[in-house]
Amino acid sequence: MLSWEPLNILSFGAGTPSTTLALMSCENALRGRPVWPHVPIYHAVIFCDLHGEPNWVYRQAAFVASACTAAGIPYYTLDANLYRDWTENFGRARVSSIPFWTLSADGKKGRMPRQCTYDYKIKRIEQFVRYELLCYRPKERALKIDIHAHTLHMGIMWEERHRAKESKQTLFVNRYPLIEMKWTRSACYTYNRDVWGLDTKASCCLFCPFHTNYFYRYIRQNEPACYNCALQVDRIAEIYQARPPVKSELFLSKSRKRLRDLNDADCNDVKYFWYKSFLVWDGF
Repeated sequence: MLSWEPLNILSFGAGTPSTTLALMSCENALRGRPVWPHVPIYHAVIFCDLHGEPNWVYRQAAFVASACTAAGIPYYTLDANLYRDWTENFGRARVSSIPFWTLSADGKKGRMPRQCTYDYKIKRIEQFVRYELLCYRPKERALKIDIHAHTLHMGIMWEERHRAKESKQTLFVNRYPLIEMKWTRSACYTYNRDVWGLDTKASCCLFCPFHTNYFYRYIRQNEPACYNCALQVDRIAEIYQARPPVKSELFLSKSRKRLRDLNDADCNDVKYFWYKSFLVWDGF
């Protein structure tokens, strides 16, 4: 008789909070007891590679992949090339909506809707779980036993709890263990560094409009190839019209300026948190 059990899946972005969850799960597995009761031993830790993140994200992902291997936790990398799809198709066809900051000719400010996270992370993970882990065939309807039976864990911290939403997916309910534990970014960073020796920063696309201007100055000075990727996206958004068309200009910078035009005064928006008696940049 075939056995069945609900799956606990980690949506792993390789930033500070999801790294904490992955490493807590590894610690539980390695110690053979629930050191962290809110965090299960995951059936799968899944990283969606958007092909457009800072180099530190890939270093953090490699560290977690190694830790998962040692702990016997399955780790998967999915090819989710948002960078290629967007740069090749924007202005030519409909693309996943990135939440660009907008500015109309009459000075009205706004923001585009955000669809990229769903299209290139949540949806990809559900498809992988459905077809690879649960072995459904294409177009096969989910069995009642699988509907909202599995849990998708996400690394949203206590100070971000307003971002926690219920799942719209067929297979999953969402869980936010860090919110349940009231863990902040500072607590996550401290755990990653003090327990595992890993200095972590935030994960996010190089061309995410929610970055500070300081982020772009940092990668310009320290990761020029990454900065050029962001410049390319900003330039494409400047010279091509979206499909379907929008009336406003699109910007990566919250200042609604081109990245090439940001000055030092624009880039004084750095965000820090406390680690013991030190201020640490969050990487965002």
